[in-house]
Amino acid sequence: MNPQNQFVTLNFINRTLKRALPNTQAASLVIIVLVSFVLIYSLSDLLMPVFVSIGIAYLLEGIVRKAERLNMPRFAAVMLVFSLFVTSLVFLLFILIPIISQQAVELVQQVPDIISHAQTGIMRLPKLYPKLVSETKIQEILQVVQSELLSYCQSLLSVSAASVMGLISAMIYLFLVPMMVFFLLKDKEILMAWFIRFMPKERHLSVDVWHEVDTQIGNYVRGKVSEVLILCAVSYLTYAIMGLNYALLLAVLMGLQVILPYIGATLVTFPVLGVAYFQWGLSNDDFMSIVIAYAIIQAVDGVLLVPLLFSEAVNLHAIAIIVAILFFGGLWGFWGVFLAIPLATVVKAILTAWSRLETT
Repeated sequence: MNPQNQFVTLNFINRTLKRALPNTQAASLVIIVLVSFVLIYSLSDLLMPVFVSIGIAYLLEGIVRKAERLNMPRFAAVMLVFSLFVTSLVFLLFILIPIISQQAVELVQQVPDIISHAQTGIMRLPKLYPKLVSETKIQEILQVVQSELLSYCQSLLSVSAASVMGLISAMIYLFLVPMMVFFLLKDKEILMAWFIRFMPKERHLSVDVWHEVDTQIGNYVRGKVSEVLILCAVSYLTYAIMGLNYALLLAVLMGLQVILPYIGATLVTFPVLGVAYFQWGLSNDDFMSIVIAYAIIQAVDGVLLVPLLFSEAVNLHAIAIIVAILFFGGLWGFWGVFLAIPLATVVKAILTAWSRLETT
């Protein structure tokens, strides 16, 4: 390559880098984002308890700050919030989860009866609408559905060596995670000062992005946890008063469905209405009462809770939310789904700061 061509090539690369990285702050932001992503993605299996602890500590930090605003010393606020966290964890593990597990096992064991009950109702369709539905086709569909559901239920009830190892790992995490959460809250300033030592010096843009994201993620995560708890409580009280079987299990599903926007509400409809149908049948007034109550709860969640809890959170387009759920859920499973919207918020904040930087 002659010197003139070399000069043209280098000039092109230089112009490209200047457009992509307008200054050293932009380069620092790129380095921080790439290094963070690579570390989290490559070490997610190994350091998942650490990442979970950081997420819980970040969630509890907002409560600690509110306690500090009431003139409570930092250490006292940390002890109070951590005590409430441990109490809630013990209540969840030793009271709620055993009841939910028992109800889940009972529901799974009744799946064959539910299928048989539904099959009786579905087999009436060819008689009512002979021109639209054939009995042979209905039987083929029911056989496929029945075999798939039964095999799935058997896999849920079976206890394998892998599940035992998973239980042992969970017990280890139950010890490690609360301990790390406590030290992350207590020694926050020390840990942050140590972490900043490894950050690039030109990090003003990165700090601006973090401040913008911090409020949005904090509002979203705390709002999402509040939404889950409120929906669980309201759903349980409603279903228990109306006498619906497996009220606690279905209430937990109602709360967890908000983790998966747009899709969760559709998925949780089947178990709620399916249990009500098996318990009372379509013609019973109690079944219609459950349908109305379920619709009211979903409407209150969408019309009242979401605007109230997420008024300060960033608005993302539905397509952006779905893409984020698919992408981050594919990378990190449940936690990727749960944190899909906060992570999408981070991406949006970075792109917004980048566009402002290029115009300056």
